[in-house]
Amino acid sequence: MAYARHIVRPKEPHMAWSANQYSLFEDERTRAVRDLIAAIPPRPVRHATDLGCGPGNSTEVLLQRYPDAQVTALDSDPDMIDKARERKRLCIPRVRTVIADIAGWTAPEPQDLILANASLQWVPDHALLYPHLVRQLSEGASLAVQTPDNLDEPAHRQLREIASQGPWAAKFADLQLPPRHNAAFYYDLLSPLCARVDVWRTTYHHPLVGGAEAVVEWFKGSALRPYLARLDEQEQADFLQMYLQAMQRDYPPASDGKVLLPFPRLFVIATR
Repeated sequence: MAYARHIVRPKEPHMAWSANQYSLFEDERTRAVRDLIAAIPPRPVRHATDLGCGPGNSTEVLLQRYPDAQVTALDSDPDMIDKARERKRLCIPRVRTVIADIAGWTAPEPQDLILANASLQWVPDHALLYPHLVRQLSEGASLAVQTPDNLDEPAHRQLREIASQGPWAAKFADLQLPPRHNAAFYYDLLSPLCARVDVWRTTYHHPLVGGAEAVVEWFKGSALRPYLARLDEQEQADFLQMYLQAMQRDYPPASDGKVLLPFPRLFVIATR
C-alpha cells in the first residue's frame, strides 16, 4: 500500500509560507545544508530530488556538489517555488521545479540522492515516511536529511507557554504538530533497510544583528507560523509582543550587541 494512504494529516489550516521572511537569515539557514551535503558518501548522482526546497538555497548547494545531476526541486508552497525559480543558478534545463506535497511524493525513477533540508519536521509519521523515501533510492544511493532539534530551547519552550497561558489558549487546544524523534529512533528505523546510517547532532550558534527582535524575526519564518495562523491581527500583535519580551529575557545581547542564537540540528544520511 502506498505511503500516502497511511498519512494522518495535521488538523491545521493551510499555513502560507513567506519566502522573503524565511530568506532573511538565508546564510545562517544554509550553513547546515552545506555541512549535510559535504558528508554524503561520494558517488555519481544523475537523478536527485530536493524535498522541501524552499526558496532554492538548498538546491543551489546541491548543484554545486553535483553540477551534472538532473535535479527536481519540490515544495508545497507556491511562494517558495516562485522564489526558487528566480535564482539564476537554478534557471537551467537540469533543474525542474514542482509544487507538490512531500507526503504524497513518489519518485518517477530511482533516485541517486534525496535531500530534505529542514522540511521533514513538518510531515507526520516518520516511521512510515523515512522507509518510503529509502525505497525511492537506487542501490548505493543516499537519503540526506537535516531537521531542527530545538524543541527544548527557550525559543520553543516560551512559544508553547505563551500559547497555553494567554487569552487565546482555547484556539490552540487541538493544535497538533508532527512529533520529533531522537537519533536512536532514526538509526533503529533505517539500519535494517540500509547498508550505512550516519546520524549526528550539531548545535550552531548564530550571531544575529538586531537583538531579541532578530530572534523573533527568525522564528516568524518557521516555528511561529502555525500559532500565528490561528490568531486574528490584534491577537498576532499581542502574541508577538509577549514573545519578544520573553526572547529579551532568554537571549541577552553579547558583548558586541548581537544575540547569539543556539540552534541544534539533527542530521541523518541513510545509504541504501
